[in-house]
Amino acid sequence: MPNYAIIVAGGKGERMGQHIPKQFLELAGKPILMHTIEKFYNTFPEIKIILALPENQFNFWEELCYKYGFTKIPHQILGGGKTRFDSVKKSLALVKERGIVAIHDGVRPLVSTTTITNCFKQAEQSGTAVPVVDVVDSLRFVSKQDNTNKAVARNCYKSVQTPQCFTSEIILKAYQQAFDESFTDDASVVEKLGYKINLVEGNVENIKITSPIDIALAEILIKH
Repeated sequence: MPNYAIIVAGGKGERMGQHIPKQFLELAGKPILMHTIEKFYNTFPEIKIILALPENQFNFWEELCYKYGFTKIPHQILGGGKTRFDSVKKSLALVKERGIVAIHDGVRPLVSTTTITNCFKQAEQSGTAVPVVDVVDSLRFVSKQDNTNKAVARNCYKSVQTPQCFTSEIILKAYQQAFDESFTDDASVVEKLGYKINLVEGNVENIKITSPIDIALAEILIKH
């Protein structure tokens, strides 16, 4: 059964205060996106990697691959859509065989091989797998209707990560749906069809890099 990894990288870097999109910023000697792709290749060398990028970033990515000697990991590039939903839907058109499909944020370079492996195993067994970690902060529910708030039990909540893994049959069927405002990630798209979402323990280092403090933290984590 072939494995696929759809890496979604459509960031613009606005919250970074940079002109360079965040997935191309350097982390520990090479662009963030290269670290991300390497994690999947090192876990499953035969995996089919699909990289969704804005078309106006194709040439820049090719220049970076040449500059950093990133030429040994095969990956297929396609133009992403206006939204993440559109990018994933377009990427799924390249899934031609039955297998497990992982969908991952391009700016989560610190996902562990254990998390990737466990997600694929769970998806093989039950069709769906989503990595999560415990919420460590106290939480409060804020009502916009009457401007009130109250404490809620954090042990009832989990923080969701990627890769989110599914059998190809499930995820292809799910993305035949029209976009809905309730879709916050791939699991929510699948869930709308009535499928159970199975949770897998993620790794706390698997942060999504969206701000300068995130990249500073990632530098520390990747070195240690």
